Amino acid sequence: MHDTFFLLVCVIVLATIFDFINGFHDTANAIATSVSTRVLSPKVAVTMATVLNVAGAFAGTAVAKTVGAGLVEAVAVTQITVAAALLSAIIWDLITWYFGLPTSSSHAILSSLVGAAIATAGPEVILMKGVYKVLVGLVVSPLVGLVLGFLLMVFLVWVFKKTAPSVVNNLFNRLQIVSAAYMAFSHGNNDAQKTMGIITMALISYDVNLGKLPPSVFNVPLWVIILCALAMGLGTAVGGWRIIKTLGVRLVHLRPIHGFAAEASAATVLEIASKIGLPLSTTHIISSTIMGVGASKRLSAVRWGVGGNIAQAWILTIPACVGLAWAISQVLLLFI
Repeated sequence: MHDTFFLLVCVIVLATIFDFINGFHDTANAIATSVSTRVLSPKVAVTMATVLNVAGAFAGTAVAKTVGAGLVEAVAVTQITVAAALLSAIIWDLITWYFGLPTSSSHAILSSLVGAAIATAGPEVILMKGVYKVLVGLVVSPLVGLVLGFLLMVFLVWVFKKTAPSVVNNLFNRLQIVSAAYMAFSHGNNDAQKTMGIITMALISYDVNLGKLPPSVFNVPLWVIILCALAMGLGTAVGGWRIIKTLGVRLVHLRPIHGFAAEASAATVLEIASKIGLPLSTTHIISSTIMGVGASKRLSAVRWGVGGNIAQAWILTIPACVGLAWAISQVLLLFI
């Protein structure tokens, strides 16, 4: 029992580290456009994103339930399963952060969980309905973001086509602060819940190991919500400036009206997904809305080569993390 409790503590520590890394890896999702359009200074943008990421983490637990009980059989999961998944996602996040690639922390942890579960309990514990749900989100959400960003930008151009550019810039200098806040809140809402689900899964596994019956309803303890909210907030405060440069500068040149359209579109998609329990990638969404907004000006306004490199990193994330988590599981099983 002592060893099992020690493993549980290790898992919670790893989950907190992952949530922290997720925060600084995905800071760009909430503030890159605001910084690149010079509406907010980096310091102010990071501070605002930190506070609202924490607030968003308290907005619900539907995504946590999908992650903790919808991908793999929670009663079949061991602490080694969860630890391997977390280690895999942490390593992948650090590698992609180093190279400035805005890959998905969300899909890193979800695919790592699947790989670790296969290694420790066999493929039969995988809940394919939940896997399909995540895969549909992976494919459909960037397309939705691209189209929504494009349409919103076209609508705004039509509404303000007879308005002086200086008036438009002044208006959206203010409105983009609102959209950046909306985006930061939505990011905290969807992303922090994934770690909540992982920790709650580990707690259920610990109880089952002690001979307790699994709960009939998957509920996230309040202390887990608080822990994940604060860890993500601290990570956001540190910031991921390499990725901010990729999203805010290299992908497409943005002005305040474009930043507003991209952030408002992305945040809306994320909020809807959070309500229905769909774990999306905030990186995928904001990247696609930025490209959609840029394409509304002209297709050449988007640096499609950079976007292509990002898409390749997205596609690589799932098989890479499944394989990495499987390998880490094998190593842990040898020594623990």
